Amino acid sequence: MWFRLDTALTGVAVCATAGLLLLPHARDAGAVLAAQDDPVALADAQLSSALRNDPAVLARNIEDALAARDADLAKSFADVATARNVQLPDNLSRRVTEAVADENSASHFASRFATGFVTGTADDVGSLSGTVAGDLFVFGDIRDVVREGKHMAMGEDTDHLILGLAAAGLAVTAATYVSVGGVAPVRAGLTLVKDARKVGRIGEGLTTWAARSARGVVDGPMLRAAVADASILRPSQTITAVKAAFRTEKAGGIVRLAGDVGRVGEKAGTRGALDTLRIAQSPKDVTRAARLAEVKGGQTRAIMKMFGRGALLLAAGAFNLSMWVFWALFALLGFVVSIKATTERITWSWLQRSKARRARRELAVRQDTLLQDLARKDALLRDMALRHPAPAHSLAPVLVHG
Repeated sequence: MWFRLDTALTGVAVCATAGLLLLPHARDAGAVLAAQDDPVALADAQLSSALRNDPAVLARNIEDALAARDADLAKSFADVATARNVQLPDNLSRRVTEAVADENSASHFASRFATGFVTGTADDVGSLSGTVAGDLFVFGDIRDVVREGKHMAMGEDTDHLILGLAAAGLAVTAATYVSVGGVAPVRAGLTLVKDARKVGRIGEGLTTWAARSARGVVDGPMLRAAVADASILRPSQTITAVKAAFRTEKAGGIVRLAGDVGRVGEKAGTRGALDTLRIAQSPKDVTRAARLAEVKGGQTRAIMKMFGRGALLLAAGAFNLSMWVFWALFALLGFVVSIKATTERITWSWLQRSKARRARRELAVRQDTLLQDLARKDALLRDMALRHPAPAHSLAPVLVHG
């Protein structure tokens, strides 16, 4: 009995210990699983888990960003620390402020603006401003349309994505002028997608989708005719010719993608938009990134740096997270079963002991009753012997009871 009770108590102790160890992981996993359809809640759940497990993770990432001379990323991690009430060392905060001030200086901005305007490559605010300015003056889009259009006309390898983005950009640029900047986010988004494509910073899945979507955006024969007379020196004629070859009805997906990228760029910065294009595998990922950026703003880059595509949606980690919850529930079940077994065995032991005590009391009562009966019989025999004494010569045995 004591062995069975010890076994049950051991089960209670083991399951309780396992449950306490699994509880933090299960709680974080449950929060992530519950927030998998909301990128903002998902990011909050993952940040809470990461900071609980490693409070120094933000400081380390800031050090790494400063070492890589990426002040924008360092500022993003500092913004996360501020939002999460994480105290950073004063020296580290000062270094971030100095790095951001240096990156935003007039001389640095002017240099990056010129680089973006001439080369059409953007990786920060200054270069993006130059690139967008070039595209708004149709210089960049005409350059790309002419280059890729000539490749198509000569039967050479053509980057249909760049071609489709540049053609869409010319149409959107005209709309931007008409609406006095009303579609500027789409214009900036097209530029960012085009620049990311040039430097190979678009995720493979998103590249495949965008290239497939862009193939139907341009009418090949009409574009060849437009390219034959295209010139940067005659922008209005070139835009008119390219717009005629541009199939607006088939550009909806590209334009929506560019709009989402532009929204990310507005809230999270140019590099945040480029980081989104690098990790995204589909337009839905970019849409979720735009929702995240609208709420988190400058924190977006840090969140995507820490969790990658997992900041946007729950992917391969779902099974592992589910296993944490499963084992926590299993430990809870084991704890309940062990408590039940312990209770049953304690109750059974108490009942057995009660039965034994009751049996002993009943035996004692029967023994007392028997002794009393024997005593009465003995007294009766003695009384009879006194009343009727036996003859002296009688051989009758003398009944002696004692």
